[in-house]
Amino acid sequence: MTNPTVYDVVVVGAGIIGASCAHHLAQRGHKVAVLEAKAGAAEGSTGLSFASVRAQWADGLNTELSWRSIRFYRDFQDRYGIDIGYQPNGYLFLVPEANWERQLHAVELQRAHGVPVEVLDVDRAQKITPFDPAGIGGATWGTADGQIDPHSATNAFLALARGKGADVFFKAPVDAIDKAGELWTVSAGDRAVTARHVINAAGGWAGEVAGLAGLDVPVVHSRRNVYATAEGALDSYVPMTVDLATGVYMRSEGRRLLFAGAKPTEVDGYNTAIDWPWMEELLALAADRFPWLVELPLDRRACWAGTYENTPDHDGIVGADPREPQWINACGFSGHGLIQAPEIGRLVTEQVTTGAITSIDLSELSLTRFQTGAIENSVSLVF
Repeated sequence: MTNPTVYDVVVVGAGIIGASCAHHLAQRGHKVAVLEAKAGAAEGSTGLSFASVRAQWADGLNTELSWRSIRFYRDFQDRYGIDIGYQPNGYLFLVPEANWERQLHAVELQRAHGVPVEVLDVDRAQKITPFDPAGIGGATWGTADGQIDPHSATNAFLALARGKGADVFFKAPVDAIDKAGELWTVSAGDRAVTARHVINAAGGWAGEVAGLAGLDVPVVHSRRNVYATAEGALDSYVPMTVDLATGVYMRSEGRRLLFAGAKPTEVDGYNTAIDWPWMEELLALAADRFPWLVELPLDRRACWAGTYENTPDHDGIVGADPREPQWINACGFSGHGLIQAPEIGRLVTEQVTTGAITSIDLSELSLTRFQTGAIENSVSLVF
């Protein structure tokens, strides 16, 4: 075994969550090691995501975590001199009539948190993205929402962490975890890292990583397919647009359109093979709302599949394990890890530094909710 250094923290996972944790921890003076199974950063869920960020939620906690993070992304280049590709090109929700009143209540909550969001009638919404208005009560438009470059952001976090002395090890899949006294030893092949704290930021593998330590973290992979039209298929820009009636969502990537939607019968498990039959079903589902979509030429070579890291209630798990307070989970974000990564990194650092997270009430994200049966799906607008 190599590397006898004792670290303050070992972070398992170099996706956007793990990278943010490493950055914030190193900024606070902690000696940090990052272990990543893959050959580079953001090669799992982060790099295969839809790369979109939003602060439009129907609950206060996710709204606050997301809005703080989006502002962090917004200010990233001014603060660190690194362009992470943040583009506030908007996020449009098309809301069915039956859900319109609830959406208006959500807008009130979002505005109370300082989120810039507009309420649009159907005519105004159609000027942003063309759609058939049948059954749509209205739309909401997040003007600071948009997208970032997940690879640039993750690598920027890691570069900043390295600049403060962090060590980042790739091709280091964790295969054993032991604890002696107050120290954890996390082994990855012929490398062993000893640290006072472990951050479980292993994404869809977080449950397996926790299991190596004898802990239970209910996180599973769930495939999401992203389909693409041919480059040049679009004549005008389409911002992130979500039809809440069907779950179909889309956005421009250059002059190409990306579109997706969760498959209701998807079986949990790691799978990044593209589901071509689902593409046909999805196009049929989208045809009534976006009839122009089905006329666009497709490019199979530009399609891909990644995975969400889902929990039973589609909300993240953040904080110290009740059995092992030096084991801190930062996982299970169920598709919104990219959105909330900056703030999660800050909060994990607060836990390590002070022994508790007190700057915001994170009890809704505690692991104990699964152990006590107090599961309540507070997250809305999950797709």
